[in-house]
Order: sequence, then C-alpha cells, then structure tokens
Amino acid sequence: MIAFKTISLLLLSNIFMLFAWYGHLKFKNQSIWIAIVVSWGIAFFEYCAHVPANRIGHEFFTAPQLKMLQEVITFFAFTIFSILS
Repeated sequence: MIAFKTISLLLLSNIFMLFAWYGHLKFKNQSIWIAIVVSWGIAFFEYCAHVPANRIGHEFFTAPQLKMLQEVITFFAFTIFSILS
C-alpha cells in the first residue's frame, strides 16, 4: 500500500510539473510574467503531492530508490504528455 500511494502521488506530481513547465507554451501571446506566475502556482500543487510522496515512500524505499522511481515516472509521464500534445 505504501508503494502504491508513493507511485500515485509521484505520478500526480509529475502531471502538475509537466503543465507548469510546458503548458505555457500553448499561450505564447501572454506575457512571460503571467506564464511565470501561473507556472509557479501550478508548481505549488506539484509540491503538495511530491513532498508527501517522498515522506510516505521513505518508509518503504531508500532515498536513491525514490529518486530512481521519480525519474522513471517522469520519463513515462513526459512520454504520454508528448504523445497527447
């Protein structure tokens, strides 16, 4: 159950970060400052998922394992995002 919660939160975290990092590219006519503020607003929710994922996950995984899991999930999420965008 800990692994499932950790993976779910890390996946949610990655979805938020992908939109924070790349979502603004669809709105190039907006001011860069608006893009920055909106991206930081989205990133707040990424942290709300990522920090608990690491805290919960550290009960089951080591820190290096959590980092590797994060990278695998990032690659998976970015692949799906690339296909859909």
